[in-house]
Amino acid sequence: MSPEGEPFADQLARQIEAHGPITVAHYIGLANAHYYGNRDPFGRGGDFITAPEISQMFGELIGLWLADMRIRSAPARPPAYVELGPGRGTLAADALRAMASATTAPPVHLVETSEALRVKQRITVEGAQFHDSIDSLPTEGPLLVVANEFFDALPTRQFVRAGSDWRERMVDAVPTPPGSPSPMRFMAVAGQTSMRGAMAAWPHDAQEGAVVESSTAGATIMLALARRIAAQGGAALIIDYGYEGPAVGDTLQAVRDHRFTDPFAEPGEADLTVHVDFTLMGNCGRQAGLIVDGPVGQGAFLEALGIDARTTSLTHEHPGRAAELTVARNRLAGPDEMGTLFKILCLRHPDWAAPEGFV
Repeated sequence: MSPEGEPFADQLARQIEAHGPITVAHYIGLANAHYYGNRDPFGRGGDFITAPEISQMFGELIGLWLADMRIRSAPARPPAYVELGPGRGTLAADALRAMASATTAPPVHLVETSEALRVKQRITVEGAQFHDSIDSLPTEGPLLVVANEFFDALPTRQFVRAGSDWRERMVDAVPTPPGSPSPMRFMAVAGQTSMRGAMAAWPHDAQEGAVVESSTAGATIMLALARRIAAQGGAALIIDYGYEGPAVGDTLQAVRDHRFTDPFAEPGEADLTVHVDFTLMGNCGRQAGLIVDGPVGQGAFLEALGIDARTTSLTHEHPGRAAELTVARNRLAGPDEMGTLFKILCLRHPDWAAPEGFV
């Protein structure tokens, strides 16, 4: 057991010193567990702002999308609202309010491991039931699942090209020169073991030092969730920044105080994320027998759902907020903001209606 009050970075350094370098995936998992377990990182006073915190329009449109799916699919049993990694509960509150306006009031299940964030969610979303994982979600009745910026924070393995071989990328702790603020610093290194058999196919044209990522944790959760939807009915909406793989590149990044920072500089003190492979997520759904729609850009999706009309409506209600609402709309849907980088994927039971917002 670590000494009381020992900084997380020192605990991690001792672990590496005793047992050797750890994988990047393990590093992300440990650092983010500490990070999210000890703070509320959202909003202007935190480290970053997510779409629900930018404007109520985001959650409202998601809620109307969910209500529309429920109404047109007409399931025999009422569905439950499920959100993975619900932050402060802002998206859930806005979505549920919009769903209620469409006479849909589902029971609420939030998958959250951070007690610090659960405190906020209990206030924002009254009556919510909490889960440490998807394993304890209801096993009967359809599920309407929302995962906004959830999969990007999961542990992801990285493999680096080393000569003619591939090695897993590891994190080591090395001594710093005398007089440095910290006695140790963390850095990424190539592992010693060949990982050529870890993936079915490697990119043939990858250069020395090229990085390939594999989100085993994300795929495991997505497949398990897809199997639940296949058995129970419903749909899942995955919202995140990412790409359609396969792809080559190191996407690991850290954000602190609304600025990018070195992912290895202060473990546990910054939000660590990687870009989501939407092809992988979609394939998990197909493997479970679901229909996959998208991915589409967040901007195109929100425009199809009526973000411009909602912006106009709110502006008429609150004329003094016209400029603020326009800025929020552009930040959510603009091609130079979140509109293109962020993508939305739908996975649905074959008996459920085709969703709005997907071409």
